[in-house]
Amino acid sequence: MCAQRFLVAAPVQEQFARKLAEAAAALVVGDGLEGPTDQGPLITAAAVAKVEAHVADALAKGAKVLTGGARVYPPGIPAPGGAFYAPTVLSGCGPHMLVFSEETFGPVAPIATFQTEAEAVALANSTRAGLASYVYTRDVGRLWRVAEALEFGIVGANTGLVSAAPAPFGGVKESGVGREGARQGLEEYLEVKYLCIGGLSA
Repeated sequence: MCAQRFLVAAPVQEQFARKLAEAAAALVVGDGLEGPTDQGPLITAAAVAKVEAHVADALAKGAKVLTGGARVYPPGIPAPGGAFYAPTVLSGCGPHMLVFSEETFGPVAPIATFQTEAEAVALANSTRAGLASYVYTRDVGRLWRVAEALEFGIVGANTGLVSAAPAPFGGVKESGVGREGARQGLEEYLEVKYLCIGGLSA
């Protein structure tokens, strides 16, 4: 699971976007078999084309590229070959863009800004998918309130590392039904039998 969208409070949006763009720009893109690499290729040429279409759609609707935004050709990969796309950070994004309404499955981090907690929850829930979400805050009351309001099967609280063997894994909405792992995952392999016993005489 990887974060698909970033919703950032307005007072810290500029600082967050700058730091995320700097970190993304420092990632090494290349063939992992050829040397130190942070990010390899996408799985197919069609996957790259989908990323390009999502980025183009966002730009056409007002987003701005802070870093990346194009294919890259690491050493040994001649243009126009390969399926490598630069780690990309976009600002000024919103729910009217494909990067917000569909799963990109590529190295694109769209950033949207919110003013209020209610607006953030509404933006987060404005998707047909519902596998995992994340909330970062120092306010414990807000953490519980937002986690309860998020329409996702998994919520990471101040962490992006949410997978664990003893925890139930699964989503809501178009992210599926049922759970893997933990006690809840066993239920998928069981058949329930209801036994109703009437009065017994000695």
